[in-house]
Amino acid sequence: MTSSESLFTPRNFGAFLLVSVIWGGTWLVIRDQISSVPPAWSITYRFIVAALGMFALAKLRGESLRVAPGGWRWVVALALFQFSLNFGFVYNAERFITSGLVAVMFALLVVPNAVLGRLFLGQPISREFVLGSAIAAVGVAMLFAQEYRASPATLGEVLTGAALTIGGILAASAANIVQAMEGAKRQPLLTLLAWAMLVGVAINAAFALVVSGPPVFDQRPAYTLGILYLGLAGSVVTFPLYYGLVRKVGAGKAAYSSVIVPVVAMILSTLFEGFVWGPLPAAGAVITLVGMVVAMRGRAAPPPRRATPEP
Repeated sequence: MTSSESLFTPRNFGAFLLVSVIWGGTWLVIRDQISSVPPAWSITYRFIVAALGMFALAKLRGESLRVAPGGWRWVVALALFQFSLNFGFVYNAERFITSGLVAVMFALLVVPNAVLGRLFLGQPISREFVLGSAIAAVGVAMLFAQEYRASPATLGEVLTGAALTIGGILAASAANIVQAMEGAKRQPLLTLLAWAMLVGVAINAAFALVVSGPPVFDQRPAYTLGILYLGLAGSVVTFPLYYGLVRKVGAGKAAYSSVIVPVVAMILSTLFEGFVWGPLPAAGAVITLVGMVVAMRGRAAPPPRRATPEP
């Protein structure tokens, strides 16, 4: 679908800012969620709330809750990549490195998106995109150098956090490609998301039982509020808004949230996690964001359609 609306209409730009700010704040909340409860159980609770909220939203908007013929494979694929593997990697990554740094790394999601889009959807990769991605990678490397210098974590722990984050990026990218396939796009969006979240609950709960044992729940009000924030604001509100922007203004323009999200996350990490700024991390953050802007400018113009646009 070729973009036909401007990102800067009040409705679209308001949705864009809301998604960016909410997702920017989720990274710090996740940090608290894993402080006392095994990550897999926290993810399970989050998507119990999210699935219930998404089913309610679908019903409220008059969408049928029945999956269209052939739709279950897309439901399961989205559940596995987006709502299980992606979040499993991210939650565990924050056990080793700061939430702001994980968020900055996640801005590089556009790189595997482009590579997989080229392989599966025939989307071209521009020189500007390659250049911008290389610039951003340099910036991320500078931030990790600062993380290793300033953090009490060992080099092995920092590298483990980086590896887990990369796993989350690859899983999220696979989910984006699933969303871009024709079969997935024939499914009503809210219904697809609701069932994928529910299947994700089953996958995460099974994994949690095997790895972490019986359910564990933190009775602190802050933990419960965090579950509600991540499940409702961080999932039910944002996923429909973001994918709606993708369909209306195009994936390249909607993806500019990847620049704003890490800015919000790094500010919160500075305030609440004690992230230490200096010449090296400041330069790294600026270089990363500049690289992402250059890269996404190279992806902003929709390519000739072969299959479906990037999600």
